[in-house]
Amino acid sequence: MRNIRLIIEYDGTPFSGWQRLKGRPSVQAELERAVLKVTGERLTVIGAGRTDAGVHALGQVGNYPTESRMAAGRFPAALNAYLPPSIRVLAADEVDPDFHARYAATGRTYRYAVLNRPAPSAILRNHAYHVPYPLRVDSMVSGAAALEGTHAFGAFRGVGSSERTTICTLRRAGIAQSGDMVIFTFEADRFLRHMVRMVVGTLLSVGAGPQKTAGRPVRGRLRMDYTSFGSFTANLHHQHNSLEDKGSLGYRRSLAGGCGGCVDCVDWWLWGP
Repeated sequence: MRNIRLIIEYDGTPFSGWQRLKGRPSVQAELERAVLKVTGERLTVIGAGRTDAGVHALGQVGNYPTESRMAAGRFPAALNAYLPPSIRVLAADEVDPDFHARYAATGRTYRYAVLNRPAPSAILRNHAYHVPYPLRVDSMVSGAAALEGTHAFGAFRGVGSSERTTICTLRRAGIAQSGDMVIFTFEADRFLRHMVRMVVGTLLSVGAGPQKTAGRPVRGRLRMDYTSFGSFTANLHHQHNSLEDKGSLGYRRSLAGGCGGCVDCVDWWLWGP
């Protein structure tokens, strides 16, 4: 049995998300349908992350076991022949039998772009979240700094989450401004469900509030390890995945863009040796 790793790009607009769901279009189901056409095998394609509805990806990682003797390098063209235009396999290689796209990840980084100006953008409407009111980036930077380190992030997870622990180590919480664009970057060992969108929403409220309160809402929320603590949550239901991979496919790092009127995010998957 061989194990094939894929690098996948997709426009998630028409899909309910990565995961296969009965009666709903999904990226996983389309890939598995293409694999069946190419190999004649009904297989499960494992994804590095179960992205939400509308999520776009430039470097989602997947893998599947197969008995097919087709050369790994031929899989992209073969699969793309049966995939819709919104999904493309960019590369493929054969990896160790124990490689698992989800469990091999050692860290994740999310990047969100906010367009901060009075008028929305015709060009960036699918690439950035529009905030028409002024934001104080220095206040948001102060608030983000309070999040770095190891904390219980229970107050920053979605209602109904089933994680066994709320402890996460946020290695980086950075905010940078370039013209009208404000970029949020978060790197951690793990993230809770909806955690990053709630963090961004809280930081945007900090950036719009009184300067003297900078950081206080964030520190106060960290002390409350439960999900009922109210705050503004940014509409971040579209995420963009990309891969940082030093394996046999070579080193690659790419940014993503394109979502339905919400904050841009890039999900970097960091792989262990």
